[in-house]
Amino acid sequence: MSFKEFIFEYKYLTIPFISWWAAQILKFIIEMAVNRKLDFTRLTGSGGMPSSHASFTVSLATLIAINMGLGSVEFALAFAFSMIVMYDAAGVRRASGKQARILNKLLYHRKGEIHLDEELKELLGHTPFEVIGGAALGITISLLFYL
Repeated sequence: MSFKEFIFEYKYLTIPFISWWAAQILKFIIEMAVNRKLDFTRLTGSGGMPSSHASFTVSLATLIAINMGLGSVEFALAFAFSMIVMYDAAGVRRASGKQARILNKLLYHRKGEIHLDEELKELLGHTPFEVIGGAALGITISLLFYL
């Protein structure tokens, strides 16, 4: 089986993973361009532009829409799954990141007795723009594999 045959044989996994990796690589490149530093954690970390979670789930929903139709049960499930993931990324995880930022300021930037082993992770969620960017990337990559 060739590489191309492998990708299309297992397209419901391989293409969303390609979309996820594309988002992670874009995060790394954007970090380099904006902040002028190499931050290899952007290749695997959450948060930032574009959302790799949105890219993955929307890519999967797009593939299902192409292959099974917009009226299929599979598309409805994938669409609902994507919406939940994107809502969580822009809502709950973003709020958790904001709370972590405040707690880090309270715990590490004031003299006190409370200290954790390490600072809490602040870059957890996404802005709505980052989620839309990830969704657009997922749709684009899925469509490119079918052109």
